[in-house]
This record gives sequence, C-alpha cells and structure tokens, in this order.
Amino acid sequence: MRCRKCPRLVAYREAVAAAPPRRFAGEGYWARPLPGFGDPRARLLLVGLAPAAHGGNRTGRMFTGDRSGDWLFDALHHAGFANRPTSRHRDDGLRLRDAYVTAALRCAPPANKPTPRELARCEPYLLEELTLLHRVRVVVGLGRIGWQAYLRARRRLGAPLPPRAPRFAHGAVTDFGDGVTLIASYHPSQQNTFTGRLTRPMLRGVFRRARRLLKEIP
Repeated sequence: MRCRKCPRLVAYREAVAAAPPRRFAGEGYWARPLPGFGDPRARLLLVGLAPAAHGGNRTGRMFTGDRSGDWLFDALHHAGFANRPTSRHRDDGLRLRDAYVTAALRCAPPANKPTPRELARCEPYLLEELTLLHRVRVVVGLGRIGWQAYLRARRRLGAPLPPRAPRFAHGAVTDFGDGVTLIASYHPSQQNTFTGRLTRPMLRGVFRRARRLLKEIP
C-alpha cells in the first residue's frame, strides 16, 4: 500500500521512522499503510483502531511488536485462532487460523487519535476487505472506534442493522439477523491494560465466546 491521501498521517508515520526511540535504533521501519492479515477464508474478523507508531508502523504487520499485540495474540492463541501467543515481526512464523485482523485506519495517527476525515478516507479499504471476506460470521470490534467502523461499514454496504442502535460495552453482543454477530471489546491498549480496565481473562473471554458462536454455526 502506497496511499498518501492524509498529509498529517504521512508526515507522522515517516517522522516516527526517522527518529525512533533508543530501543529501536537502527531498525528499518515499515512507515507505510498496513494491510490486514490472516486467513482469507476466516469466519472471525477483528477490527481494531490503527497501527501503533512503534508497533505495526515499525514491523509492517497489525498488532505486531507492541504490548497490545502481546495481549491480543495471547487471547487468540488460547481460543485456538493463532498458532503462537506472540507476534514479534513479520517473519516470526505466526499464523492465524479462521481469523483475520484489520483496522479502521491503516496508518499510525498522532496520539492514537484519527480525525473523522482520515477515517473516511481509509474506509474504502475496510469495505473491500468485507466484500472479499465473505465467510465472516463473528466480528470483534476492538475498541469503540473499531466497533463503530464495522457498524458504519455495514451501513455503507447495505447489510442489515439492528432495529435499535447498539451501545458499546465490553462483551456486548449484537446479532444482525443475517448470520453475523458483533462482539464489542475494550481495546488491549496500555491505557486499558495498565489500569486494569481490561484484564487477560476479560480479553480471552471475548475470543472464547467467538469460538462458541462459530461452533454453533452448521
């Protein structure tokens, strides 16, 4: 991906790569938009916020090389969706089984706060992925922005929506009546994990529930 539609994001992702912290000195940064990754025949879809400045923006893979990824892939591994519990770099052997990871925004935003215009410019990539991932039956929205991005994408694609607007809460489940279920989860950001707002059992529980829902599908 070579997109340069958002000048603020382009400047930030490249500036971060040009002046990395000491712990990453000498490493080559990806510093480009990130594609989603995982099983192209996945029935489980994860929609996050955006790459981390020194995580995905450095390694070139979503949720890779940062603490959020440590938590996420631990939970996926425990539920049988990943072959290993860690994600260090693009060539570490990690494989997702029946799962695919993407994000509302493909570039790292300053302070992890994208603008509405930046999210709108990035939305076509998510819409294309949803069109191609036609086997998806369970979606996990990681954080409010990822959760909202999926709901907005369904609206754009003309997919059914619930009669009442769903409300974001950790573990909240929305059944759309078309064979797809959305589960809301707090994002495994350090802000949430360091404060105890999100614990490992809470995050693992989200993916155990996803696994149970998939087992109920004929």
